[in-house]
Amino acid sequence: MNRLRITLVALACLATPLAYAQWQWVDKDGRKVFSDQPPPPGTPNDKILRRPGNRPAEPEPAAAAPAPAPAASMPRVTGKDKELEEKKKQMAAAEAEKKKAAEEENNKARADNCTRAKQAKATIDSGVRLTVTNDKGEREIMDDNARAAETRRLENVITRNCS
Repeated sequence: MNRLRITLVALACLATPLAYAQWQWVDKDGRKVFSDQPPPPGTPNDKILRRPGNRPAEPEPAAAAPAPAPAASMPRVTGKDKELEEKKKQMAAAEAEKKKAAEEENNKARADNCTRAKQAKATIDSGVRLTVTNDKGEREIMDDNARAAETRRLENVITRNCS
């Protein structure tokens, strides 16, 4: 049983270099491309960043020989995936919609806070007796110091939320 395990581990270790059979190059738009297929023909050797294994750079064709014209039936490769671009646009639109909804919700909450703070300040400024509940759950009448502190707090809330 141990020999079987050791054999399996050895095979797994030997197979890992196959996973590194990756090509890496910079395309004409300046993006790094990773693939298990070689870059398209015409990619300069200085743009190929990594080859699988230790392959030497292939010699470039002579400059005098013109490149063969692409066949008319071959589709033109643009390097852009239309579906991916459309998904990106949809995701950006959805994210913008989320931001807008969150901002509207925030503005609504600020307007509500502003209204409540103005009402509370009007009540405190009216001079009527106000009671507060202390830590023990008992009702206490608000003294002048507590009234002044609450007035300052409400003015800060009004300043932040009523702009």
